[in-house]
Amino acid sequence: MDLEISQSLSDLLEQSGEFRLTTTSAQQSGEDALDMLLAGEADLALVSNYLPYRAGIATVMPLYPSVLHIGYREGRDASSGYTLLNQARVFAGPEGSASRLMLERIVERMHLPRDAFTYVERTADTRPDDIDVVVVIGPISLHHRTELDGFKLFSFGTPADIGSGTIVDAATLLNPNLLSFVIPAGTYGDANVAPVVTVAVDKILVARRDLDPSVVYDLVNAIRRLRPALAASRAGLFGQFDDTFDVSKSTIVVHAGTQDFLQRAEPTMYERYSGVAEVAVTLLIALISATLAVIRILKRRRKNRIDRFYLAIIEIRDSVNRESSSADRERARQQIRALQSTAFDQLVAEQLSADESFQIFITLSNDVLQQLE
Repeated sequence: MDLEISQSLSDLLEQSGEFRLTTTSAQQSGEDALDMLLAGEADLALVSNYLPYRAGIATVMPLYPSVLHIGYREGRDASSGYTLLNQARVFAGPEGSASRLMLERIVERMHLPRDAFTYVERTADTRPDDIDVVVVIGPISLHHRTELDGFKLFSFGTPADIGSGTIVDAATLLNPNLLSFVIPAGTYGDANVAPVVTVAVDKILVARRDLDPSVVYDLVNAIRRLRPALAASRAGLFGQFDDTFDVSKSTIVVHAGTQDFLQRAEPTMYERYSGVAEVAVTLLIALISATLAVIRILKRRRKNRIDRFYLAIIEIRDSVNRESSSADRERARQQIRALQSTAFDQLVAEQLSADESFQIFITLSNDVLQQLE
């Protein structure tokens, strides 16, 4: 599916006469695609925004959401994710695929033992009854109807639950690169007669960091200009394109050419502050100074608290090495989960701020958990 989208984008860019892109003959995994960039075998790659930071790689722009679809056979207990997966035969793509990695992250959050369900492969000889649960991550597309034939889509709640502190909000808070997503009712026919609440991760266009910033700037500009054609060819993907895009949740640094494009309409220093002098005389300087001092003190206290969490995570990571036993690794994982729970409790109690420092802590702790697998 992603290879088809890449080819469509390549064709539109070539027709515009501005760029000529050549796609690979076969779709690569996210890690393999980044390896090709670093080896100089490719200039651009389309990957999911769940991959860890890689030196030498930079984000060009997000293109569309890749949505988690969880289908189950009628008759299974779908009252919770735990009961849905317990003792189930699950097809989630090959090992290392985005769908399997996403599922394993969810299973870890539910504290469901890895042997509580079984992975199965889908082949030409696979019978419908051989699979209880199917997990697909990809853009909203009618192509998924075939994969979801005979299944019902599992929902993590109702659209009204988003933003009310439910499991979906916890998932997006603890995994900053995830987005809450609603699949509209009837999108996949009988598979979802009601709206389905799930999560998604952005598909992002990345490049080598040493790629000429002017080339990246022109590429971003060209893709923005092609917005009507992209929306017409794949409305479900590019229909929500606008003149701005958010790269703050990217797990990979932003390319210099993209930064130039995003700041193209920034006001000059004179324009930004010309009116401040006229208003400043009406303000009480002492009151402002006192207020700022209090704010700095509060921020410093919260920063000191999150720093303690950073140090604890690093200490746990450094205490485990290749020779460590399984028991030591499990003990380290439990300590990290306890730290995450404590941080979340302090966040609810407003002792920590839900800012970039907190997101960095969550990302760091999740990366250490993955290293301890």
